[in-house]
Formats: sequence, structure tokens, C-alpha cells
Amino acid sequence: MNPTKQGPDAVHRAVLPAVMLSLATVVSAVASLNTAVPSIARDTRAGLTELSWIIDAYALAFAALLLLGGAVGDRYGRRRALAAGLVVFGAGSAAAALTGDPGQLIAMRGVLGVGAALVMPATLSTITSTFPAAQRTRAVGAWAGVAGASGIFGLLVSGTLLEFWSWRSVFWMNVVLAAVALVATLAVVPESADPDAPRLDLTGALITVVGLGAGVYSIIEAPTHGWASARTLLGIAAALVVLAGFVLWELRRPDPLLDPRLFRIRAFSAGSLTITLQFFAFFGFVFIILQYLQLVKDDSALVGALSLLPMALTMMPFARGIAPRLAARLGPRRVITAGLLLVGVAMLVFSLLDEDSTYWLLLAGLIPFGAGMGLAMTPATASITDALPAEKQGVGSAMNDLARELGGALGIAVLGSLLQSAYRANLDLGSVPGPAAEQAKTSLAMATRLGPRAADQARTAFADGLQTAFLTASIALAVTAVVVAVMYRAPRREASETVVAPTDPDAKLNASSDGSTGEPAGGTADGGTGGRGEIRYTRQV
Repeated sequence: MNPTKQGPDAVHRAVLPAVMLSLATVVSAVASLNTAVPSIARDTRAGLTELSWIIDAYALAFAALLLLGGAVGDRYGRRRALAAGLVVFGAGSAAAALTGDPGQLIAMRGVLGVGAALVMPATLSTITSTFPAAQRTRAVGAWAGVAGASGIFGLLVSGTLLEFWSWRSVFWMNVVLAAVALVATLAVVPESADPDAPRLDLTGALITVVGLGAGVYSIIEAPTHGWASARTLLGIAAALVVLAGFVLWELRRPDPLLDPRLFRIRAFSAGSLTITLQFFAFFGFVFIILQYLQLVKDDSALVGALSLLPMALTMMPFARGIAPRLAARLGPRRVITAGLLLVGVAMLVFSLLDEDSTYWLLLAGLIPFGAGMGLAMTPATASITDALPAEKQGVGSAMNDLARELGGALGIAVLGSLLQSAYRANLDLGSVPGPAAEQAKTSLAMATRLGPRAADQARTAFADGLQTAFLTASIALAVTAVVVAVMYRAPRREASETVVAPTDPDAKLNASSDGSTGEPAGGTADGGTGGRGEIRYTRQV
């Protein structure tokens, strides 16, 4: 099928499903493997640290390379990027399905993340470059809906597969989805590229990978080496230094992967912080709660996935209908703050779960969790994109995706490490021989093999770790809600601030003057250039 020989409407009708399938393939993989964590632990004897890496390697590679993946697609062609990403993703999934070693599984999950980083930005760029303005809004709305629903879709499909087959079937599902998406992409997606795309910032991408990798490694390994150990503290400090170096590098680049000056725009910063913390809580919660439901409550993988449906069913109407109307009426500041507080309350409810809790307590947290996610997500995303001019919408979209994936990677790392630290500290197996007790401390799945008494003690210790992790997340969300509210309500001053950003000299930015609306209103661009490839944006602050 040659898209260029068809009418434009036929092309659009064919392109959208192909792009949506590619998007669903990589987004669902972020969450789908969570349902298989207990069976992976039993089959591979992976400990909690290794399980965290198996889940987080994908999210970390995805987040660290997302901006570079978008730049590759813009420069060399989005169709090529889509196809290459799907090939890498499918090949990595096939290799993961054939291995039984935790270390190799971690490595292959990282390969999947590399493929996903090429695919996801190319899907949205293909829509914006292919569809005319009259159809683009609806197509982008469909993209956002698929991006939001694919995580739950992945949990349900993987839970169903695990009812009949092993955890390897989850990876074979990825292979099938990637193959079908690849065929569809090659058949109907037209090639598009930006002839004026800047050179790739490979140095900036490398610094990002090193900085995020060092930070996540130090956090995940902290329960083993100790949170106060020199190894952990030096690792986190090194990560911060490297990421600070990334900021300095990007400030000097004429064509940065992400211009740090954009964070001077309060609505942009507040929206990015909101999305990061939301998905910090979401992915950390899913990682822990599915282990709790299967290993502590003895639910099947499918029942565990179905148990989370009320969260999705609440989230969707709030995100699509209620949140936009409330934001238009009350402004994004109140809606986003309320959403973050609701998610914080939900995490507080989840922190009450123990080995004897009924589903009703979990449900009491799922409803406000879904409502809060839906309330905060839509206006926060709008704050990011509306803070930038039309020609910079690609940057806004990339920042939204980056905040989501980075928040997920950090949530799995931090909350998973807090869980493991409390689990190891509270597990008392005095009557169990030393080697067996040490093995039990690596994961609950291993402890359940040591007999009923050891299994009961391990379930109690796991619940203690869950409570610590979710209480910490609740506090973090409450603090973030206050910070975001202050950022949106920062007082006006008569003075003005000039933001100098490398961009097209003809570009102009109308940024929010007080950060309270998240929409282009009130700022003025003076149009003066500060040098080649720079534009000075003047805003009231």
C-alpha cells in the first residue's frame, strides 16, 4: 500500500490506527510486567533489588533517551524512527522471553526501553506533521487517550496471559504487538522529517544517561548497602553533580535537547513537577500493590489486575470531562492542587493496608487515587503546552512524556527501595538457618518457600514495608501540592524578566504573566535577539 497514491482522508484513517498501535505497544510495557513480578521471582530466584531493576530498567532507559529519540525522528525521519524502535523493542522482547537469568532480563528490559524511546515521540510527531489543523486536535486527543489507557490495558492482558502461561508470555505478547505495528507502519505511515532539525546533542544525551543511571542505581541498591553508607551517598551526590553538568551543557548549546531556561516559566515548571510526582506515585504504587495482592493476599495475576480497575474507571471521566471544566471555571492552580492532595490522601489510605485488610480498604483508596490523577493530569499537561508558543509545542510534548517516564522510574526505584529496607529490617527469622534466612530477606516470594511460619512473618514484614513506602509517597505528594500552589500563585511584580532561549529568531513567546492560568496571556516578546540563534522573551514576573 502506497500512502502517496491515496486520498488524504484515506491516509489519515489508516495512519492513526497504525500509530496508536505502536504507542500502545511501548506504553503498555511499562506496567504489564508488574503482574508477572511474583512469578519471575519464583522462577528466577530474583530478589527485591533485582525485581526493582527488571521493572525499572525499561522506564529508566525510556526516560533517559526520550528526548534524543524525538530528535532522531525529527532529523532522520519519523517513519524510520518508528520502524527502528519497533524492531529493537521486538528483538529485545524475544531475547527476554528466552532467558532465565535476572541479570540478562534486566539488560533486555533496558534494550526495550531504547526502542520505546524511539517509538513514543515519533508517534505524536507523525500525527502533528501528517494531519491538517482541522483534524489534528481530535487525533492528538486520541493519542492522549491511548497513552493513558495502555497501562491498564497492559495489566489486564498480561494478567490474562498469566492465567494460562508463564511470565515469558508477556514478552511474547510484546513481540506480536511490535511485529503487527511494524507491518502497519511500513504499509501506511508516510515519511516525515524536519529539514531544519538541529544536529543531535549526543553529549547531552550521554550526560543524561549517566546522571539518571547513577542516581537510580544508588537508590535501588541502597537497601543492600545502607541508605547512610558512603557508597549510596556518594552515588547520589555524583548523580546530582552530573545532572547539574547537564544543565550547564544545555545552557551553552545553540540547539539543546531541553532548554533549562524554559523552567523559568512558572506554569511550565509547575506542570512538569505535577506530572512527575503523579507518575512517581502511580508506577510505584502499581509495582508494590500487585506484589501485595498476589503474595500477601494470594490473589491470581488476573484478579490482581482486575482489582485496580476502579482506579482507571474513575480516572477517565475526571481527566476527559470534569478536570477541563473545573480548570476553565476555577483555574488550574486549584484543580491541580486538589488532584495532588487527593492522590496523597489515597496513598495515606493505602498505607493502612496489612495482611488482614479487606478489598474495601483498597477500594477506599483507589477511588480518590483515580479522581486525583484525572483532576491533576489534564490541567498540568495543558500548563506545559500552553506556556509555549505554537512552534515549541514539540518541546512541550517531549517534556510531558519525559516527566511521566522519569517520575515512573523514580517511583519504582524510591518506593521499591523503601519497601525492601523496611522488609529486611522487620523480618525476624531467628529459627531459620542463616543462609535460608538471608535468602528469604531478598524477596517475599523466596520466603514463602520456607514453611507456613516463615511465610506469615514475611507477609507481615512486607506489609510493614508497604506502609512505609506509601506513607512516604503521601507526604511527598502533600509537599508537592503546596509547592505547586505557591508556584502558580507567585505574586506579580512591576519588574520584568527576560528569558533568552536558543530558537528561531522569528519565534515569539507569550508566557503566563502570573502563572495562575497556565495559558499564554499577559507576557510580551520584545523580538530582540541576543545573538545568533537566540531570542529574548520578556515576561512580567
